[in-house]
Amino acid sequence: MKLEITPEAVEWFENELLLSSGDSIRIYGKYGGATNVHVGFSTGLEVTTPNEALIEKVENGITFFTEVGDEWFFADYTLEVSLDETLKEPAYYYR
Repeated sequence: MKLEITPEAVEWFENELLLSSGDSIRIYGKYGGATNVHVGFSTGLEVTTPNEALIEKVENGITFFTEVGDEWFFADYTLEVSLDETLKEPAYYYR
C-alpha cells in the first residue's frame, strides 16, 4: 500500500477540520457506499492518534495514517487523496 496526499487536500484538512502540526487523521474502510475498487465500502476519516499504524505520511506536520486492522481495505492499492475542485472536498482514488 502507498498513500499519496496532494497539497490541496492537505490544505482542505487544515482549514475544514482546524488541524495543525501534531494532529493525526486515520483513513479507514467503512461499510456503505463505494470506491472505484470496493463495492459496498467507502473511505472513512477520523481525527485520532495512531494505535498500530500500517502506513503513515506526514504533510505540514499532520500525520495521515491507516491502521494494521484496515490492511484488508488498502492492501495492493495506492490511495491518492486529492481535492475535488467541483465539490471542494477530498476525493479518494485507489489504483
